[in-house]
Amino acid sequence: MGFGMRGHDLGGKQKFDELIEKVTKNKIEQIQLAFAKSITDINFATGHYNPGLGHFIGKKLRDNNIHVAVLGCYINPTTPDENARKANVKKFIEHLKYARAIGADMVGTETGRLDANFKVVPGTYTETCYKRLMKSMEEIVDAAEKLGVIVGVEGVATHTLYSPEMMQRFLDDIASPNVEVILDPVNLLDRNNYKEQEAVIDRAFSYYGDRISVMHIKDFKLDENGDVAFEQVGDGLFNYAPLFKHLKEEKPHITMLIENSTEERYHRDCEYLQKIFDEA
Repeated sequence: MGFGMRGHDLGGKQKFDELIEKVTKNKIEQIQLAFAKSITDINFATGHYNPGLGHFIGKKLRDNNIHVAVLGCYINPTTPDENARKANVKKFIEHLKYARAIGADMVGTETGRLDANFKVVPGTYTETCYKRLMKSMEEIVDAAEKLGVIVGVEGVATHTLYSPEMMQRFLDDIASPNVEVILDPVNLLDRNNYKEQEAVIDRAFSYYGDRISVMHIKDFKLDENGDVAFEQVGDGLFNYAPLFKHLKEEKPHITMLIENSTEERYHRDCEYLQKIFDEA
């Protein structure tokens, strides 16, 4: 596995040069970069992209041997506010241009909720919400195909693509080689299925294992209400071995982006995960 971490886990938002310095100091070879969550001194508002800006960012990353595995673009493609939905699509398409300029493997997103404030609502699981996702993604994927950039889509238990079955349906419906899956197995777990985590992972690999291109990895615990809450690697209830067996057999050298890590524990997290992987 090729390990990496999220840029905003290295101290949140900061100047671009400060982020570069932290990544290189900690010998992190690849990152997930979310402009809005990581960088303070460059304006990434929609409409500000130009090739010169893309070249500037890309050169700085290349000169420091930093590879962007995922350019994160956090949008809600299923918001019921149509103006906001259009703005989100426009923002994502602009991120596709940045990705091409900086050599990112893909632009990644989750798949949204049917609520303007991104609350967990029953409507997210409806056909209405799925159709809104398809409306947004058809526009995004059309642009991605023209630009030659990959769109990474991540399923989440409280989002529109809430299960392996829904992800498989989406991949069949969107029918594009420019769409790949970012698999975060913990994000597919909830209070009802966390004890069947191995079966959930098996279904994901059975349905679309060939489309999984990047891994997000973390751990989980149950909160006071019995719901899944995120935890740092090795400190929770997630069983890594079955997942790593799939990766070892089917996804050699896949990028493993560790979530919620820190400068202090990143390399320790890598060693912990590598040991399990070696033994799987």
